[in-house]
Amino acid sequence: MSTIAPFARPLYVMAKPAGPTCNLACEYCYYLEKKNLYKDNQTSGMFEMSDEILEMYIRQYIESQTMPQVLFTWHGGEALMRPLSFYKKVVRLQKQYGRGRTIDNSIQTNGTLLNDEWCQFFKENNWLVGVSIDGPQRFHDRYRHNVKGRPSFAKVMQGIELLNKYRVEWNALAVVNDFNADYPLEFYNFFKSIDCRYIQFTPIVERIMPHTDGRTLACPADNDSLPLAPFSVTPKQWGNFLCTIFDEWVRNDVGRYYIQLFDSTLANWLGEQPGVCTMARTCGHAGVMEYNGDVYVCDHFVFPEYKLGNIRTHTLTEMMYSSIEQDFGDAKMTSLPRQCRECDFLFACNGECPKNRFCHTADGEPGLNYLCEGYHRFFRHCAPAMEFMKNELLARRAPANVMYAVRHNLL
Repeated sequence: MSTIAPFARPLYVMAKPAGPTCNLACEYCYYLEKKNLYKDNQTSGMFEMSDEILEMYIRQYIESQTMPQVLFTWHGGEALMRPLSFYKKVVRLQKQYGRGRTIDNSIQTNGTLLNDEWCQFFKENNWLVGVSIDGPQRFHDRYRHNVKGRPSFAKVMQGIELLNKYRVEWNALAVVNDFNADYPLEFYNFFKSIDCRYIQFTPIVERIMPHTDGRTLACPADNDSLPLAPFSVTPKQWGNFLCTIFDEWVRNDVGRYYIQLFDSTLANWLGEQPGVCTMARTCGHAGVMEYNGDVYVCDHFVFPEYKLGNIRTHTLTEMMYSSIEQDFGDAKMTSLPRQCRECDFLFACNGECPKNRFCHTADGEPGLNYLCEGYHRFFRHCAPAMEFMKNELLARRAPANVMYAVRHNLL
């Protein structure tokens, strides 16, 4: 396998130790469908990472890092479908191969399986926990339920209470869909009411394409004209959602509540690296490894067309620095249509996630992001405040000063 210059850019690979296995059956989940990719090589009735793959991954991942601090991320499906003993083994192997380096861990969970033992482990080992929760109960339970259709909100909140009890650091990952997008302030105020200080809003956009292997959600390589899944947020909803919450945040909450998309937008205004890959100039530095060691270019591209190889036969360094991965990452910018390249806000969104680029421009050119209208409205709306915060930071003053400027109509 050909490679570019080793270690030319950071390498990040998220691991899925339980593959697509989950105790919930959220209607919009694209992870659950991955069971169909692996039904032929599933042997035990469970999608479980072997001890061999785990040790290989931890050793290679640590060896591939160029910085003294190493971040591991564990995802799913539902990552807590693996027992606590699995993650205790993770910590032991990290110490064994870390050779004194600083090792950090984050894990994403739906929160319903959290108990005292889990929370005590996370606290003792300083793990960051991401909790998937889609706002207050009537929003969350719309799509997030178990296989029997029963709601999950109450159990998620019990899990959050346990995290708070043990003082575990956690943040929220909230999916914005066709329903909750219409209630931005109710949505945002809920997170404030539970004192969630770090929030990631993720717009759900999926298309329908039945495949012969049983999958129903489209691959990014599928035809542009496929119908949208009914739970997808519309561009207009997304723009209104962001603008409405931003107005509340910029008036009252800067420096108190941290919203990943707003922070990343400010980073792009400053010319710095944003904290979310969808808004970065290029892709290709953040791969994902399935339970059996298969590595893909990105978490949103776990399809046969985007497989880089397997950790049993190729090292993480070979796969993540391969020409395939490099070309995939560079294509985020080189494949943009002219409308994007000439847009005043290209620097702010960089075309967003390539997964969502299935629309056509006014001139009929393919490759326009489905959410473009919403993002363009948001960037135009927040531009005065972003400029103000940018100038405050450059002058080594607090960006939170923007709240005074907004309240006194100085922008």
